[in-house]
Amino acid sequence: MALSFDLFWSFRSPYCYLALDRILALNRDHGVGVVVRPIYPIAVRQPDFFKNTNPLYRPYHTQDSHRLAESLGIPFRRPIPDPIQMNMETSEIAPDQPYIFRLARLGQAAVMEGKGLSFLDQVSRIIWDGTVDDWYGGDHLAQAMMRAGLDAEKLESDIAENPEKFDAALEENAIAHEAAGHWGVPLMVFDGEPFYGQDRIDLMIWRMRQKGL
Repeated sequence: MALSFDLFWSFRSPYCYLALDRILALNRDHGVGVVVRPIYPIAVRQPDFFKNTNPLYRPYHTQDSHRLAESLGIPFRRPIPDPIQMNMETSEIAPDQPYIFRLARLGQAAVMEGKGLSFLDQVSRIIWDGTVDDWYGGDHLAQAMMRAGLDAEKLESDIAENPEKFDAALEENAIAHEAAGHWGVPLMVFDGEPFYGQDRIDLMIWRMRQKGL
């Protein structure tokens, strides 16, 4: 019997991006199904999060993500622009969030087209690997979606015609994410058991081996 897991994913999380190659390998090499479930970053879900968290959180997070990328040999740079519009001095989250709302809706649209994992593969790289100077500008997103086997114009049109459809699916993902037992990403849920963080992929594989992987 084929195994699968739910993958709760934020396009602003460096740890999602840094887990990507291992998740793709699990799907490619072992035939494990990946049910992609995009959610909004914690800055959208909890706008006061960065105001209330320890001030050491962000500098440690930055240092750790860079060294993890180096240890894994993964090209890595903080996104330009940041998917979340945020005042880094005050931790104020802007009420208008054009980047992340568009990204999340497109990711969910890709899921509905059966190309969720391919979307993550192609789009996450242009956001995080530093190969483009402005992932949001020009036709970078459209080209990434084309490489993922998607019709970018159709996805954008579908979302513009019925944004509520995609927002409802994203809300379902958010509810399932919370119900799964953790608030962070990447969150993998296998057989009802949550595994939080890129450093828990091996532990999930261990559990999968108990189930026949």
